[in-house]
Amino acid sequence: MELKDAVVLVTGANRGIGAEFVRLLKERGAGKIYAAARDLSSLETNGVEPIALDITDRAQIEAAARAAGDVQVLINNAGISTGTALMTGDEASIRREMDTNFYGTLQMTRAFAPILAANGGGAVLNVVSALSWFAVPNGGAYAASKAAAWMLTDSTRLELAPQGTHVVGVHMGLVDTDMSKGLDAPKIHPADLAGAGLDAIESGAQEVLADDWATFVKSGLRLDPKDRYEQIFAALAGN
Repeated sequence: MELKDAVVLVTGANRGIGAEFVRLLKERGAGKIYAAARDLSSLETNGVEPIALDITDRAQIEAAARAAGDVQVLINNAGISTGTALMTGDEASIRREMDTNFYGTLQMTRAFAPILAANGGGAVLNVVSALSWFAVPNGGAYAASKAAAWMLTDSTRLELAPQGTHVVGVHMGLVDTDMSKGLDAPKIHPADLAGAGLDAIESGAQEVLADDWATFVKSGLRLDPKDRYEQIFAALAGN
C-alpha cells in the first residue's frame, strides 16, 4: 500500500526507532500520524497527533482505538529489554518483558484489526528482533518475548489475511539506540531500520531482515542447535 496520505499509528514514538518511523512517515507524505508514547512530555508533537499510551494498559489501548478510528497502518514498535535471565532472574521482570513485547503487541493488534478492516485492510508492522531466533546468557527473557512476537506476527498474518491486512515482521541485530548503549558491536542506524520497514509496507514484503546479523542468524535455523550456537557465538566473539 502507499504510505502517502495514509493514516498511521506508531507506538513508542518518542525516541529511537519510533521517532525515526515518525520522521520518515512525514517525509513520505503520510496523511496523519498518531504518535503514541507513555510519556507525552518526551514526544516531539510537531505534525503529529499525540496519544498517551502504555501498551500494557488495556484501558489505554481501548481509548487509543476509540480516538484513532481512521488508522490504516499500525506500527507496533514499543518494546523493552530488562537483561533478565530465565533461570536466575526476577520473575516480575520476565513477566514485564512478555507483557510488553508479546501481550502488548497482541492487544494492540486485536484492538486495531477491526479498524484496519473497516478502513480497507491496511497493514500491521511489528518490530521483532534477530533475538527471536537465538538467545544469549542473561537475555533469555527478551529472547523468549521476541520469539513469541515472531510467532504472533506469523499467526496474525494468517488470521488477518481474509480481511486484506498485510502483516510485516522486522528483524535486526543491534540498533544504535538507548537500549544498546554501552554494547561494543556493529549497530544499524534506527533510520535504516525504520526505512526498511516502511519499504516493506509499500512493496508487500512480509519479512524484513534489516541487517547482516539478522540474515546470518536466520540462515542458521536449518542447523542443529549445537552447530547453530557454535556458529553464533563464534561470530559474536569475532566482533
